[in-house]
Amino acid sequence: MKFFLIVGEASGDLHASNLMKALRAKDLQATFVGLGGDMMRAEGCDIRVDYRDMAYMGFVAVLQNLNKIKHNFRIAKQALLEQKPDVLILIDYPSFNLKMAKFCKRHLPQTRVIYYIPPKIWAWKKWRVHSIAKYRDEILGIFPFEPAFYAQFGYKCHYVGNPTADSIRTFNTTLHHTPQHYTTLPNTTPIIALLPGSRRSEISHCLPTMLEAAREVASGSYQIIVVAAPGIDDSFYQPYLKSEALTRTPYATLAQARAAVVNSGTATLETALIGCPQTAVYYVAGSKYLEKILRPIIFNIPHFTLVNIIPEQEIIQELIASKFTKENVAHELERLLNNERYRQTMLSNYTHLWSILGTQSAAETAAKHIIPTR
Repeated sequence: MKFFLIVGEASGDLHASNLMKALRAKDLQATFVGLGGDMMRAEGCDIRVDYRDMAYMGFVAVLQNLNKIKHNFRIAKQALLEQKPDVLILIDYPSFNLKMAKFCKRHLPQTRVIYYIPPKIWAWKKWRVHSIAKYRDEILGIFPFEPAFYAQFGYKCHYVGNPTADSIRTFNTTLHHTPQHYTTLPNTTPIIALLPGSRRSEISHCLPTMLEAAREVASGSYQIIVVAAPGIDDSFYQPYLKSEALTRTPYATLAQARAAVVNSGTATLETALIGCPQTAVYYVAGSKYLEKILRPIIFNIPHFTLVNIIPEQEIIQELIASKFTKENVAHELERLLNNERYRQTMLSNYTHLWSILGTQSAAETAAKHIIPTR
């Protein structure tokens, strides 16, 4: 079978590469073409556009790169018509992928359209549910609550497992750990880990406050380690750092850390599944004045982070918008580092999180839906 895959960021590149392995295990003759990155390329995908030339976030960035975005659409459409794949697999990246799904259904009706890892429309832009469902053959979700969400609108979604949980399972197995009985790696100096995000704007807004709070709490007793994002040079971080270390090994760092401050996103779920006590933060411009207006419009869910959304309960503190201050982060770090009862309750809830996500491999389960057994 011939597969065409489209991703728009580093995590999508990783998840697509794992899915490619699972698809090839079911079809040794499988071929892959698409828009992605180095991990997909390493698995044998003919990459027509690198995702690093596609990831434009925010209204201003989109306007500034409008010609490049149009160029990427032309390349993608031309490649799709040229390849005539059996299956088009879309991974998140809704602004681009929803248009490609519509184009595919119009011009290649024989091609199956699979949305693997659909956008988080249950958190914002809920109206997109109809667009996703209209131009797809199957929706393969990675959160256990997604089938019920789509069912509200009369659509079917299969929960296939969570790829982040798969990655952590692999990491734990490599270190001879299990999620249920996790013990940190030996380390002479206790660590406070800071994960300020994956985009330059996030880092520049979050890292200074994170560092101020961590320095106040550390007082020479803890080593502060900043986890750098893929694709962002060390030089970008240097102006913010004093004696702090910079690393590109997030899992190993979190495994050794006593506590972490994490910019809201998939990293909060990774931190929880690794077994590191944490608080989540998120910067919102003008939050003091806009928070009450923006939250009910943009976010129609009671919790902001995946660690709290999935179990539908508050497992970690969310210091979002106006709550994201040096004082609040420092206070929460003190609790995470020194309040043993608080730490153990959080770790116990992490175990419950594992049980909700289940044990199935997301890529392997998704591959079974994409290439059903005859």
